[in-house]
Amino acid sequence: MSAQTIRVTLVRSLIGTRQDHRATVRGLGLRRLNHTVELPDTPQVRGMIRKVGYLLKVEG
Repeated sequence: MSAQTIRVTLVRSLIGTRQDHRATVRGLGLRRLNHTVELPDTPQVRGMIRKVGYLLKVEG
């Protein structure tokens, strides 16, 4: 993992969450519980992570 990426894992279920939060999680590329993706460290990605941070674990 380079310094230019962030590793994001979905650790809480989307059941009962708002529709726009579900869309944000899908936009991050996360599909299921405990799914991990590496994303570029950009202000846009950081904003998406901040919006649904209560569902995620972020490393890097």
